[in-house]
Amino acid sequence: MFEGLSEKLERSFKILKGHGYITEINIAESLKEVRKALLDADVSFKIAKQFTEDVKRKALGENVLTSVSPGQLMVKIVHDELASLMGGDKIDLNDKGKPAIILIAGLQGSGKTTFSAKLANYLKTKRNKKPLLVAGDVYRPAAINQLQVLGEQIGVEVFTKEGSKEPVKISKESISFANDNGYDVVIVDTAGRLAVDDEMMNEISAIKKAIKPEETLFVVDSMTGQDAVNTAKAFNDRLDYEGVVLTKLDGDTRGGAALTVRSVVNKPIKFVGIGEKIDAIDVFYPTRMADRILGMGDVVSLVERAQEQFDEESARKLQKKIAKNQFDFNDFLSQIKQIKKMGNVKDLVGMIPGMGKALKNTEIEDDAFKGIEAIIFSMTPAERSNPKLLNGSRRKRIARGSGNDIQEVNRLIKQFAETSKMMKMMTSGGGKNMMRMMKNMKSKHGM
Repeated sequence: MFEGLSEKLERSFKILKGHGYITEINIAESLKEVRKALLDADVSFKIAKQFTEDVKRKALGENVLTSVSPGQLMVKIVHDELASLMGGDKIDLNDKGKPAIILIAGLQGSGKTTFSAKLANYLKTKRNKKPLLVAGDVYRPAAINQLQVLGEQIGVEVFTKEGSKEPVKISKESISFANDNGYDVVIVDTAGRLAVDDEMMNEISAIKKAIKPEETLFVVDSMTGQDAVNTAKAFNDRLDYEGVVLTKLDGDTRGGAALTVRSVVNKPIKFVGIGEKIDAIDVFYPTRMADRILGMGDVVSLVERAQEQFDEESARKLQKKIAKNQFDFNDFLSQIKQIKKMGNVKDLVGMIPGMGKALKNTEIEDDAFKGIEAIIFSMTPAERSNPKLLNGSRRKRIARGSGNDIQEVNRLIKQFAETSKMMKMMTSGGGKNMMRMMKNMKSKHGM
């Protein structure tokens, strides 16, 4: 995510290394590189120019402390300006209606239908809501079926009117159905077009007028760059929506849409799509995104994802097993499964400060744990429970059964032993307060 932009911004900060203070002369080349990095990321010239002017004004007005280098000060100023450009503060989704009605709009191919299901899953699992999905796209072949398949996957009902070609009527009837059946959120997926046209705008405007949604969200493919921003403006001029959703932010995106859509339409980005999986959706935090763009990681989001998968009771039980030297391969496998639920491995690594840059040329596959799991699954239940049983002949059998070399099996067993030892040391010391530390970190950042 934003690898190209991150690298170019980092190069621009290096220009100030070796200088004792910031002047108009030594900052000029650095800002020239910042502007070029933004333009390469598909940010419009006007916004890139204004951004660098704001950075220059603030940088020249700052006193450089003896403990802070000019390069470090520039990083802070650029970070703050990036966060401001993307909106500054996180803006929550309004789901307070009875039922709360959320209208989804956007061009065809932007990912509206998939996002609708992701949002329903998010509201169900994270906010304890009972959502209803509404199949309002009556034109695209298989659109209704796609939503039904996704709805079945997440256990959410999909409201349809077979044979109907009247999206306004379908949307209105879905609200009555939701009221009668105890649904507290209604998510209306609507038809898209290949381009903005009057017919499309008239229809989506009519739906909005008929159902009066608490939220109208505009879904846009972030990989389309500045075109995405232009489309967002055209929709907002007609719909006056409440928020933007950027999809495919995990792909080969240059970042221009994420950086500038807020300043162009003056509407917040509320969610981002970060993968194909149904739970691959994140609430948008401008400050955290600025952290990641500048290679600072995103520890708070990493902690939040960990907390969603690791409950305190399970952590206590695991802690007792580790303290008694009873941590085994079953526990190891369980930890891997929980980590995999947190998201794709490359995305998680990018949240650790410094790791994204250190591993920028390293390919990290989504199935990075596949080889480890194959080795553990090739063990007998007794071997998983008691790693001390793993002698030479057993290791050879496990290597054959998992399709690995004996060296790979030996390496895993050695790593397991080292991990167990380290976890025992943590449990007997600072590790006892791990859950408390995570809670404190969360409250510290106002979540």
